[in-house]
Amino acid sequence: MAHFVIMGCGRVGVALAHTLDAAGHSVAIIDQDPEAFRRLSDDFSGSRVTGLGFDKDTLVQAKIDEAYAFAAVSSGDNSNILATRVARETYNVPNVVARIYDPGRAEIYQRLGIPTVAAVRWSTDQVLRRILPDYSMRGDFREPSGRLVLTEVALHRDWYGRLVREIEAAAGVRVAYLTRFGEGVIPVNRTRLQGGDLIHVMMRLDQSQDVEKILASPPKPTPVD
Repeated sequence: MAHFVIMGCGRVGVALAHTLDAAGHSVAIIDQDPEAFRRLSDDFSGSRVTGLGFDKDTLVQAKIDEAYAFAAVSSGDNSNILATRVARETYNVPNVVARIYDPGRAEIYQRLGIPTVAAVRWSTDQVLRRILPDYSMRGDFREPSGRLVLTEVALHRDWYGRLVREIEAAAGVRVAYLTRFGEGVIPVNRTRLQGGDLIHVMMRLDQSQDVEKILASPPKPTPVD
């Protein structure tokens, strides 16, 4: 199982911690107020770390170097962004997400390649989709027969800059739309992925594991004739 570090022991942070802990993952939750940890249930088996989520000593105590994902969900935009950048740029955490209250600022940080969700659209489910790729495979929509599912999928960073049609050909899916800077975009034949884009694909449910594996890996080199 993976290790997750969460900054902020408020409503969303607690819900995330409980969900991941119940799924058998290792969890460390950070908050500068030790009283905040009282919100956690008695059977929470993860670690509680008192301190600032962007402080390196605090992050080391939370085992950030082992983290599969980092979620900054405190009540402060600046703290969340700073902590997320430290996790990604200093400790190379592969999956990060920051909670942002100001939608305008969220768009700016999306342009910098930091996955964000404005608080007005925020939910525990959305956080899990950003930091736990398997979770997204549950799908946003299934057609009546249950064979086809529309869902958001995680991409390896090397896919950015590629044409959408390259993803479709490699994974055998249809890209229904992108989320770019917080807004939906319907791709055309010449659409290229930009850093921070989220893609939503229609695919067969029975191929979901193969799709996840293909898109979580770098694109294969194009054969030379």
